[in-house]
Amino acid sequence: MEQPTTRAAGPPGAVRGWLDALAVVLAGVVAMAAVAALGLWLAGAADLPDGGFASVVAATLALAVGGSVQLDGGAGGFAAVDAGITAMPLTVSVVGAVTMAEVLLRQLRFRAVAGGRELLGRLARTVVLWVLALVLLTLAARHSFVVPLGGDLVQSIGGALGLTPEVGFHAEGPSTVGIGLAWLLAVLAATFAVSRRAPLPPALVRHQLAVRPAAFALWTVLLAYLAIGALAGVLTAVVNGNARQTMAVLLLALPDLAWMAFGLGLGAEWHGRLKGALGLPVPKPLAEVLRVPDGQEATVDLGTLADQDARAWWLLPLAAVVLLAAAFLAARRSPRTVRLWQHAVRFALAAAVTMLLVGLWTRMDAEYGLSVLGVGLGEGGGLDDLIGSVLGGSNPVAGLGSGSLTLRPSLWTAVPLAAGWGLVTGALGALLATRVRHRGEVTEQEAAGS
Repeated sequence: MEQPTTRAAGPPGAVRGWLDALAVVLAGVVAMAAVAALGLWLAGAADLPDGGFASVVAATLALAVGGSVQLDGGAGGFAAVDAGITAMPLTVSVVGAVTMAEVLLRQLRFRAVAGGRELLGRLARTVVLWVLALVLLTLAARHSFVVPLGGDLVQSIGGALGLTPEVGFHAEGPSTVGIGLAWLLAVLAATFAVSRRAPLPPALVRHQLAVRPAAFALWTVLLAYLAIGALAGVLTAVVNGNARQTMAVLLLALPDLAWMAFGLGLGAEWHGRLKGALGLPVPKPLAEVLRVPDGQEATVDLGTLADQDARAWWLLPLAAVVLLAAAFLAARRSPRTVRLWQHAVRFALAAAVTMLLVGLWTRMDAEYGLSVLGVGLGEGGGLDDLIGSVLGGSNPVAGLGSGSLTLRPSLWTAVPLAAGWGLVTGALGALLATRVRHRGEVTEQEAAGS
């Protein structure tokens, strides 16, 4: 007698696909919001007036996916604010990216290959829901604060004129949605390039050994620098006794500083300047290098940093050791049939791409200014704290001033430098790996025993 067929419990295929995509997006947003909220709370942003904390968290998430935040306001024609921030709190970005990748990989577990149409459908649904989340994020990332204008004279003039000055912020919709979408696509591409758990379409399976070992090794380099930076931050907190502020920096901007240290160790340069007291998590040696006379631009490299702190020279041997270890790891994860020059070239390409991404991620532009009756006010005060609160600052209503922070990498030299380092360390790592067992390799004894 024919047995009746039974269907697996659960939602239909189409609904299940949308639920999977929703799980990826929600997991990423919740993880980023948790890290941002904790970091901002440690930085003192929970004391923001008028219930602005949730909006500042949303603005931080917008920055974390590559968006920009504009500050505006004033008091009619009496006072005006001109400001904007483009900087990625990379701790928030990394936590969101890793969380989304892990949820996606768990949905695809126990599979070696996957159809191209299935993967495209899954990724398309994730993109649609992510764009919707970005739109909602831009709507939430806006708020206004009532602030004092500054000194007693300015306050008296404002009171006599019956003016109520305000300063607010909002996430720019086009840049947040557009660059945020590119951020997601980069996360998805990196997930399939790095992880051996990610199933590929049959046509791409044969190419995975040319990409994944080197990509995974460079991802390990970035993680190693995060671990070293976190350890340095904890030691700094213990020695200096500023645990709350240090933890705020770690929870918001650890990769910004750690990955910049990686690039500096390779010989890369950043250019920029710092004016005023911006309240952003910038280490003292870096801040001193960036403080230059008006109209000039500072160069941040190993030499200029070592002039402020001689320990900066240690970044050079650190980069060499970490890259060599990563090259060895990449060679060990590759078949023994791969030639030495192939290891070197693949590792050089991976190092160049990594340096390009690090440079793009560590760009920073934060500018603000207040003018009263067309006359700019002095530096320092509370608007710098409002800007700082989005990336780790405090009370935004202490006063207003002006200032700026710019930091941009010299990619045209950084990327070739990284490629050169990758070529040399890739070759050396492959040589070292010739005497060890490679992943998946079967020895003669094991073959005979089977």
